[in-house]
Amino acid sequence: MFIDSHCHLDFPELAENLPALLARMAENQVTHALCVSVDLPDFPKVLSLAENHSNLFASVGVHPDYQDTPEPSVSELVALAAHPRVVAIGETGLDYFRLKGDLEWQRERFRTHIRAARAAGKPLIIHTREAADDTLKIMREEGAAEAGGVMHCFTESWEVAEQAMEMGFYISFSGIVTFKNALALKAVAKKMPLERMLIETDSPYLAPIPFRGKTNEPALVKHVAEEIARIRGESTLDIGQHTSLNFFKLFSYADE
Repeated sequence: MFIDSHCHLDFPELAENLPALLARMAENQVTHALCVSVDLPDFPKVLSLAENHSNLFASVGVHPDYQDTPEPSVSELVALAAHPRVVAIGETGLDYFRLKGDLEWQRERFRTHIRAARAAGKPLIIHTREAADDTLKIMREEGAAEAGGVMHCFTESWEVAEQAMEMGFYISFSGIVTFKNALALKAVAKKMPLERMLIETDSPYLAPIPFRGKTNEPALVKHVAEEIARIRGESTLDIGQHTSLNFFKLFSYADE
């Protein structure tokens, strides 16, 4: 019924409790999850999760916050993405919140990922924080629309969402949408076409209300769906079904 389109089950907070986490996913009708790569040294752990669990998938990429890590090349990303359990390139993008100064290396890394996604024929997972204008600019310049993908953990304006959707991208909502002060984001969720929406946890971070401040996990993605349903005046079942269909439409290499 629900799919967590973005989580980090290889992170220590979650990896040490994996059997229990998978059991709670099943108990809460979370059928699948996408384990997202943040750097290349740890990619084997991400891939192993997908290889050993039929309802988990992997991505390959280097997060824009990871400055002191091996820089990926287009050819390297394409080669790693050829694995059948890898369904996406990323997460990639721009983050002007955590890092300051000359961030041209971040922009070049982002371009590398877009080029790799186009070459591999697999969609992008894009992270953007306080960098929406540059993110959209580079997406256009590098032809990101050819690959498609998702704007993950979306916290930007409706105008940014519209521009991303014009390039064929989906918009993914995390536990942030449940926060009481996230009024602007709730408004975006209300306007969002169901056929362009995904849900996620970004676990172990950003646990939704009523678990805010605790370690997040894929089982809690249903609370994101419940809040979006409440905002829109729709059923949680509809949100779960539509976002699950969207997941398999976007990540077409994923086996149901």
